[in-house]
Amino acid sequence: MTAFWIVATLLIAGTLLLLLRPLVRRHTRAASVSRKATNIAVYRDQLRELEQDYAAGTVNREGYEETRREIERRLLEDVRDADETPHSGAAGRNAAVVIGAAVPVIAFALYFAVGSFESLLPGRPGAGAEQASHSISEEQIRELTGRLAARLEQEPDNIEGWVMLGRSYAALGEFDKAARAYGTAVARAGNDAALLADYADALAMAQGRSLQGEPEKIVQRALAIDPQNVKALALAGTAAFDRKDYAIAVKYWERILEVAPENSEFAQSVRSSIAEAQHLAQQAGATPAAGTGAKKPAEPASTSAAKAVSGVVQVAPALASRVSPGDTVFVYARAVEGPRMPLAIVRAQAKDLPLKFTLDDRSAMTEAMKLSAQERVVVGARISKGGNATPQPGDLEGVSGPVVVGASGVTVVIDAETK
Repeated sequence: MTAFWIVATLLIAGTLLLLLRPLVRRHTRAASVSRKATNIAVYRDQLRELEQDYAAGTVNREGYEETRREIERRLLEDVRDADETPHSGAAGRNAAVVIGAAVPVIAFALYFAVGSFESLLPGRPGAGAEQASHSISEEQIRELTGRLAARLEQEPDNIEGWVMLGRSYAALGEFDKAARAYGTAVARAGNDAALLADYADALAMAQGRSLQGEPEKIVQRALAIDPQNVKALALAGTAAFDRKDYAIAVKYWERILEVAPENSEFAQSVRSSIAEAQHLAQQAGATPAAGTGAKKPAEPASTSAAKAVSGVVQVAPALASRVSPGDTVFVYARAVEGPRMPLAIVRAQAKDLPLKFTLDDRSAMTEAMKLSAQERVVVGARISKGGNATPQPGDLEGVSGPVVVGASGVTVVIDAETK
């Protein structure tokens, strides 16, 4: 449900821009609605940029939260000031105040516009936002969405409104409606790569989380317009991954790394997906893509085993009922001391539990950090509903104690929830 709450201010931005406008009339438009609509648009852009910076790793969580709260505070002050502007008709002013009153309870979610890039990798969608206190009901959000949809019947050429409606329906889980809204926006906007990527994502969700067919064609259309569009690259890689064309998936995702900050969480998530695609390609006997995926000469079996850790992942009986067959399982090894970034990671599905695993340098995330360079490691396993490589609240996890590299028969029990 986190994604649902992230959408709230797209709704409020849309409804304030599209619904307040006809309520405050004549001479008050220039003084109140114009100022309010302008400020909301400005603050929405600021929060979109903030979310991009956070996703890219240039802003940490503390700085992100502090800046977001400050932007929300300024938005609330400006909206309240605008609502207090005199000389407006009583009916128009009162109606505007009623609609504007929704701002305090959903301003926290203004940063929806970009969303979590990690959700675009295999197993998407995920919800990258932190949990928040929810003081507005889903029914109220649905009502606002309905008002926005009704307004667009009167303003069918309002492209921004259709985009907002598409995002709103997507967050509510109504992907058929989201796809139709995005399709309407695409028909009017023409060649907009970002919009096409959003449209493809909604279509994929509407057809059972599959990018095959029309969604993938739309993704390729987006890349023809903007070859560096990150969302389109992520979706294209996911489409290739889903059809087991791992080398092609690696090529798309490596293009993302050309523009992503090297040490950001986002880049780490992309590398994790690349490593998994390379590992699966090697298991299938294919040669991974060039670059970070170049295949190395095979080592003698005895040498390879001495540099690996193998074992089995199990789920504690108390948590078994919370696991679905389609959930994603990440198994990783990290150093006992030092950076917590995984040295090696593999990906599987919960339907395969109890899961036998082998971690070695073939599943390394980077050339600079390898399992074979360690004497001891900690092995962990995590079950993700959304398929995010980055841990999220609500994931299920378990870790071993320190084990010697070369150990076999390691047992990892998933027995805790990520907080």
